[in-house]
Amino acid sequence: MFRPEISSGKLIIMSKISYFAPGPAKIPDEVLNTIKEELHCYKTSHVSILEISHRSAEFQALNNSVQEKIRSILSIPSNYKILLLQGGGTTQFSSIPLNLIGSTGVADYFVTGSWSAKAQKEAVKYGTINAVLPKDSNFTSIPEQSKWNLSPNAAYTYYCSNETIHGVQFHNIPSPNNSSILVADMTSDFMTRPIDVSKFGLIFAGAQKNIGCSGVTVVIVREDLIGKALPLTPAVLDYKVNAAENSLYNTPATFAVYVLDLVLDWIIKNGGIKTMEAKSIEKSSLIYNVIDKSNGFYNSPVVVDGRSRNNIPVRIKSNPASDQFDEALEKVFISQSEKNGLLSLKGHRSVGGIRVSLYNAVTVDDARRLSVFMEEFRKNNALSK
Repeated sequence: MFRPEISSGKLIIMSKISYFAPGPAKIPDEVLNTIKEELHCYKTSHVSILEISHRSAEFQALNNSVQEKIRSILSIPSNYKILLLQGGGTTQFSSIPLNLIGSTGVADYFVTGSWSAKAQKEAVKYGTINAVLPKDSNFTSIPEQSKWNLSPNAAYTYYCSNETIHGVQFHNIPSPNNSSILVADMTSDFMTRPIDVSKFGLIFAGAQKNIGCSGVTVVIVREDLIGKALPLTPAVLDYKVNAAENSLYNTPATFAVYVLDLVLDWIIKNGGIKTMEAKSIEKSSLIYNVIDKSNGFYNSPVVVDGRSRNNIPVRIKSNPASDQFDEALEKVFISQSEKNGLLSLKGHRSVGGIRVSLYNAVTVDDARRLSVFMEEFRKNNALSK
């Protein structure tokens, strides 16, 4: 990625940029180039995608195209609806219980990080919410199944497949109790690996990590679950209303849907979901190899079998024998990485340290550049070489 950087009102050309933002995240360069070329006129409409009516034939075709591509890439069965909604993943924290909890008034929640904790906090407004896992303030693992506390009558079971902040990822699909519907927030690992959609009642994902820009959320919901919303559900959050209107009940995020369509084309062109998974494994392995071979200089807080391929939190100990992380050296790492064109590696404010986000548009070369920098930084700063 070659992009200009503005400093003190002057243009500085940085020869190479690698962008590891946690979201909104990197968009493929060729997609950005297409946006630039088409921005003034979308296809034969004579107007910009920023101006086009969501009722126009052009946008209706685009809206349908996105759904068809998602269905094809993930091999989604025909008895699932694909909705393109607004409000981000956070809005689904309310929409899900409002639409799905009515049958029993009870839901099970796996809380494995900040985002599932926020989802659970919202859901308690609408029913009885059972915490499947013991309380954990550190969020460094997914406890083994023998420690799960599943309800016998949960209407649905909710989990976040990849915790963006804490870097914990489910590598196997959890099994709910009895007839409970499985619901997943896949915002930060959606389209990075194949999934068996038939095992889920509902999947949702904000586009701004792996498949586009902020503004649109993909919801994949089994048709027999639509039409069961609680009476107090606002129309804009009711899956039945949105499904009936083909996600056009209210004015959609037209530009975000357009970008989503382009990124889906990019995924298809570049080998589809299996290639995205292979590259995800390759990129994350480059970073974890540096961590694991650093003699304790770099630390991954997450236990090995729960490590995320998409979001890797890293802490530094200049002295591996110390009980404390070296926050001052972590700041030096961030500063020096930026000077080397390795951007947005600062950890989330709630956990500190460093965070490496490796979404689909981040290339293997980007990850390799970072791994080389990390190794050089360790050689120059570790007390024990």
